Amino acid sequence: MAAVIAWAALRVTRRVTGAAVRLQGQSVTLSQVRGVSGVPGGDEVFKAQQAAPGGAAPTIFSRIIDKSIPADILYEDQQCLVFRDVAPQAPVHLLVIPKKPIPRISQAEEQDKQLLGHLLLVAAQTAKAEGLGDGYRLVINDGKLGAQSVYHLHLHILGGRQLQWPPG
Repeated sequence: MAAVIAWAALRVTRRVTGAAVRLQGQSVTLSQVRGVSGVPGGDEVFKAQQAAPGGAAPTIFSRIIDKSIPADILYEDQQCLVFRDVAPQAPVHLLVIPKKPIPRISQAEEQDKQLLGHLLLVAAQTAKAEGLGDGYRLVINDGKLGAQSVYHLHLHILGGRQLQWPPG
């Protein structure tokens, strides 16, 4: 919530170079929200820097799984869910999430091997069903430096246009 308030305040002050707001006792500038390079998606970097890597509060993804938050769900089985991202970064931007709450890919364990393989197969099948036969990208962000803003493992399926390289 604080990040949303800060973003709104920064949008108001965007015309003033170097304008800053206070967020949780820290001064935050528009360039920090946009990212160092000022490229689109910098807000995701900002969100990742502010995200709590753990805690008792349910994540937005756990609330989508329990259906307390609506989502455009394309696929669901006993192990995972696929839905459209509400802030797409490509013409097709889907998220594949396990129902088991694994905070980060780096925290997956030996017993998660079958689930991780299932997530990849579901991603491939969903990409095909969405018409991405000419190619797509799978992305897993891990931790703050990897721009992970929700600490519930998720795979991004990005496609529907020519993607650039390197990605970031």
